[in-house]
Amino acid sequence: MECSTQWGLVQAANDFPGRQELLVLIGPHEAKAICYPAFTGYCRPGDRVLLNTTAVNLRLGTGGWHYVLAVDGRERSLSAQRGHIMKLRYTPLQGRVLSVEEEASPHHEIMAQADSLHGLPVAVGSLHSMLGPLAWLTAHYAPGRRLVYLMSDGAALPLGFSQTVTALKQEGLLAATITFGHAFGGDLEAVNIYSALLAAKHVVQADLAVVLMGPGVVGTGTTWGTTAMEQGIFLNAVLQLQGIPVAIPRLSESESRSRHLGLSHHTQTVFRRVVQAPVWLPLPTSFQQLSNWTEQLKGLRHRIVWEETGEAYEQLLAADLPFSTMGRGPKEDPLFFHGVAAAALLLSRLREGRV
Repeated sequence: MECSTQWGLVQAANDFPGRQELLVLIGPHEAKAICYPAFTGYCRPGDRVLLNTTAVNLRLGTGGWHYVLAVDGRERSLSAQRGHIMKLRYTPLQGRVLSVEEEASPHHEIMAQADSLHGLPVAVGSLHSMLGPLAWLTAHYAPGRRLVYLMSDGAALPLGFSQTVTALKQEGLLAATITFGHAFGGDLEAVNIYSALLAAKHVVQADLAVVLMGPGVVGTGTTWGTTAMEQGIFLNAVLQLQGIPVAIPRLSESESRSRHLGLSHHTQTVFRRVVQAPVWLPLPTSFQQLSNWTEQLKGLRHRIVWEETGEAYEQLLAADLPFSTMGRGPKEDPLFFHGVAAAALLLSRLREGRV
C-alpha cells in the first residue's frame, strides 16, 4: 500500500461533530482537508499539518479532500482515553476505544448475557445514501420508533465523515449510532456485527435497526469485487441472532452502468449466492414497469413484498433534508428512492407487528 503526503498550512477551520473541515495552503494553492480530532487533536489557523493527499492525486471520487495525519510540533495526550480494543490495528493510526463488550464497559454484563435479537426488525443495505430516506420515512410511518444505525467498515471508517448522520442526529431521527469492525466514532463501539446488533437491541433499546456502510462503497465491476457483498453477510447475522432481516434493494433507472440498472447485479449476487435463508425483500410496484423485472427476480427464494410507494416518494420530495445517491436526487433516479421507501414501509409495519 502506498500513500502520498504533503505539508500544508491551515487557513481556516470549521468544526463539526467528529471532524473539522479545513482550508489549507499547499505551496501556492488552496485545498480542502478533513481533520479527525480523535487522531490529531484540533487544528487551528496557522497550524502546519501533514496531509495524506493520495485520493485527490488519483482523482478518486472523495469530494476533493485531503486528510490530516499530524500537526507539526504538537504532542497529543491519550490519558483521557479508555478501553483496550484497538481499531485500525497495526497501522500508524491505530487507537484504542472502549468497546461495548469489554470488561471495562458499563454494558459488559448485559452483553455477556445477550444472545438473541428477539425478533428485532433490521434493515440491511449496501449504500450509505439509503440511510437518510429510510430514517426520514420510518419517522413518518412509525412515529416514536427508536431507530439505531449500525455502521460497518466497508467504506469510510470515521462516523464523523458522514454529513448525513450529523443531520439525522440533529433532527432526532436516529436514537443512537454503533460503529463496528474498524469503523469508529459511534455512540457505542463494537467488535463485530453480532455484538453491534445485540448492543442495538439490549443496550440502546432499539425497536428498529439499520445496517449500512459509511460513504464510499468500493466496486471493481466484477461479480465479487465490491464491499457491497457485506449486505449478505449481515443479513445472515440477523437470521442467526433471531432477528427479522429486511433487505434494502439497490434499484436504479438512471445508472449509466447497465449492470446497476433495475436490481443491481451486486444485490442479485447477494440474494442468490450469499444469503443462506429467505429474508424479507420489499420492492416498489414501480419496479414492475421495467421490461426485464421478471428476469431479474427469477429464482429468488425470498419473501418478496410489493409496496405502493407513491405517497412515501412524495414525502421525500417534500422533505427538508437533501437526499442523493451517486450524485442523483429523487427526481433524477426515482426508482432508487422508491426501493428505499419500500423497505421503510415494510420495516414500519414490522415494528407494529402488522405483517
